[in-house]
Amino acid sequence: MIVTWRIGIRIAVIVVVTIVLQISFFSYLSFFGTTPNVIPLIVVSLGLLGGGMVGAVCGFASGLLLDSALLQTLGVSSLVLLSAGYLAGRYREGAEISNSLIPLLLAGALTTGAAAGFAAIQLMLGVRTPVSLLVLREIFVQGLLAVVLMIPIYPLIRWALRPAIVDDVAFRSARTPITAGASRPRRVRGRRMRRATGVSRP
Repeated sequence: MIVTWRIGIRIAVIVVVTIVLQISFFSYLSFFGTTPNVIPLIVVSLGLLGGGMVGAVCGFASGLLLDSALLQTLGVSSLVLLSAGYLAGRYREGAEISNSLIPLLLAGALTTGAAAGFAAIQLMLGVRTPVSLLVLREIFVQGLLAVVLMIPIYPLIRWALRPAIVDDVAFRSARTPITAGASRPRRVRGRRMRRATGVSRP
């Protein structure tokens, strides 16, 4: 991803809108006793599109904004989301996404890991949180919800950042010379035919 100041503004808007939607809308939903969390999905999407550095920075910023908005212990969400974004970016840098299922499965795995890591850090910090099999079920359900929610989220983020994605830019620039050169032989053949038949162009 080619990060310019315009793309940076787009990424910032995406992160802020995601935090607002998570707090004001998604936090009030419940599926199978679990609240869906779209913040890791956005961070993973940005990591897959931009690489490890972009994913880590966006994950840290998202976690910091979330902790500040919810008055939580600063740094807990930042550490978890930073790790998720960096791992997604490193996967993108080391392997090619040749299957449309890869972003979905990767989002599910990293969301599950982020939820487990967040619970573990809270326990280490002495935050009172219930420890039971229900917590494990909630973490597992969050991973499944992440796979489902990633289906519309990843294409939407890719569309919003399309001008900066290297693969799309290279594809569009590669099509231009071919298209321009394809029309030349037709004009050349037309001139040769007119010369051979003796017909002049009006």
